[in-house]
Amino acid sequence: MSKKVNLSLDQVYDLSVQILSKYGLSDAHAKAIARVILAGERDECISHGVYRLGVLAHTIQQGHVSKTAEPKVTIDETSIVKVDAQYAFSPLAFEKGIEQLAIKTKQVGIAALQINHCYHFSALWPEVEAIAAHGLVGLAMTPSHAWVTPAGGNSPVLGTNPLAFSWPREHAENPYVFDFATSAIARGDLELHHRTNTDLPDNVALDKDGKVTNNAKAAIDGGSMLTFGGYKGSALSTMIELMSGSLIEDLTSQESLKLDDGKKCTPCHGELLFAFDPSKFGLGNISKSEASAEQLFKSIVNQGARLPSQRRFEARKRSQEKGIFVSEHIYADIQNLLK
Repeated sequence: MSKKVNLSLDQVYDLSVQILSKYGLSDAHAKAIARVILAGERDECISHGVYRLGVLAHTIQQGHVSKTAEPKVTIDETSIVKVDAQYAFSPLAFEKGIEQLAIKTKQVGIAALQINHCYHFSALWPEVEAIAAHGLVGLAMTPSHAWVTPAGGNSPVLGTNPLAFSWPREHAENPYVFDFATSAIARGDLELHHRTNTDLPDNVALDKDGKVTNNAKAAIDGGSMLTFGGYKGSALSTMIELMSGSLIEDLTSQESLKLDDGKKCTPCHGELLFAFDPSKFGLGNISKSEASAEQLFKSIVNQGARLPSQRRFEARKRSQEKGIFVSEHIYADIQNLLK
């Protein structure tokens, strides 16, 4: 079994900033990305933690992504906040837009944040959690690269296309949050299986001949991934392509992969987020709305089921007390990024 290296949360953040700065990112971009990496590592989402630093370094080295571009925020009379990331990484663009999204939502009840021209590598739960922190309901979606074969098909067209949702809970420690890829396995998890030479679960990937495989290398080298739930997952994934690709005049997963041109960079595309103000919906009795939601959550957990993200929130508590534990080989890889 691989040994683990124990790091404090501050060390994770500082190390991330140090590496990203070494590769030329501006201070604002390095810190925004480091906050996302810290969140992933803190919540034991290994595929979105420090492991991602290597992917980011590779993308920067290919010369596609802007290291310094300042996101441009457009606010007009509509309920849509638009942020042009100008082909930089997405976290800073989100941070520049979230406050205006909250303001718009509280004014009119529902608003959207449209992010264009960004390189997106992160999970969506930090973003919908940020929306929930404003007392708002959040929904987020984004395409990726065309790694996923649609149900009934034989070649990749769709991205992993995550969908995330948050519900604020005034009297609970954490909001209700879910974040999942519409692919049967997240791309980061597939890459970790490849890296550790472990078998994939059944029915999550195909090899280059279109046959189901448990070999991660076969899926990555000319193969593809599958959607979860067959046609249902495929339909949801297609919706996300349309909503966060075509609708906002940004790249679909196919177009993102074409732009990449075999360089295996982080996907470049757009993102679409929605926020809803509970106080503006319903019939004017917000306490009734909150009580109804809490009764639903109680009915789930009282029978022994868990709410999504419950394990992540438990991991957060552990990390805040004891720090995080990174496998020796991943730690060695990120140290090599400093050489």
